[in-house]
Amino acid sequence: MSRAAAPPRRRSLGAIFVMPALIGLLSLIGLVSALAGDGFSDVLSWAGLAMPLIAIVWARARRRQ
Repeated sequence: MSRAAAPPRRRSLGAIFVMPALIGLLSLIGLVSALAGDGFSDVLSWAGLAMPLIAIVWARARRRQ
């Protein structure tokens, strides 16, 4: 016997777009810091530009559960 699906939750626009906006902001910071300097800026740029990839891996792993 199958269970009935729960009704979809209503979420505000802020709740929907907060993570994509945060990922975009971190990517922008990574791009700007890659152009701005060397040393710590390189580390910051790698971290900022890795965030979208980390988010994709996290979302795929969560979806498979």
